[in-house]
Amino acid sequence: MTSTPAINLPGSALPSIFVAHGAPDLPLGNNPARQFLSTLASRIKRPRAIIVISAHWQERVATISRAPAPRTIHDFAGWPGPLYDMTYPARTDPDLVAEIIDLLKRAGIRHGTDDGRGYDHGVWVPLSLIYPGADIPVVQISLSLNGSPGFHLDLGRALAPLRLREILIIGSGASVHNLGALAPEGSAPPDWALAFEDWLHDAISTSDLEELLKFPRRPAEARIAHPTPEHLMPLFVNIGAGLGTETGKAGYGFERLYHGFSYGSIGMTSYAFGSRS
Repeated sequence: MTSTPAINLPGSALPSIFVAHGAPDLPLGNNPARQFLSTLASRIKRPRAIIVISAHWQERVATISRAPAPRTIHDFAGWPGPLYDMTYPARTDPDLVAEIIDLLKRAGIRHGTDDGRGYDHGVWVPLSLIYPGADIPVVQISLSLNGSPGFHLDLGRALAPLRLREILIIGSGASVHNLGALAPEGSAPPDWALAFEDWLHDAISTSDLEELLKFPRRPAEARIAHPTPEHLMPLFVNIGAGLGTETGKAGYGFERLYHGFSYGSIGMTSYAFGSRS
């Protein structure tokens, strides 16, 4: 069996990773995106705990789930029956929740807590492939409803110190997400999806935060690639966590871990970010 190379970013901190969770049936398939997620853990030092920011949880302020054993939420309909039997029985980590609250307070970021929130499919679909044993604590943090890319970048910056304490920060969304343009699995992506992916990768590659933060006003294809912006917002948290307290355009290193599409119009591209300092 061919070994999978480790993520090659400078420093000893865990990377900040953006993954695409795809359609809910991703765990049942055998496509390249599923294979990528199934080997991702082998490329990273095993974390002490995981934070997930999912596109499928938005609140008025950034909200931290602190349910001791979050239930598995099957927040979809019309998919194969076995998906509704899947569970992800990870537990949360009250000490990590307290650390997150302290960091957000220090950063002046408005936040809340939720004692009953379960893991939506933006959490358990990718984690069931990356860490199928569900034996690492997982804390979910919501997106801020109507929060800008800049807000979510700052949220990631606030969380960045946790990377030095063996906490893996995962953003779960999609590089392209237009459910109205779905096609059979394996279909070629449309030109507008490829154009948006090119814009995104070019801006990330050049550390052009000014350009990235223009989303969803730019590029011209943004409103087609993301009719609503929430599936790209976790990426900004990951970039912020990669930047940490660095400033300027050259504050992060990055690696594109996977590039591809599912169902034609779901971008499955994944990135790792880490400070160059």
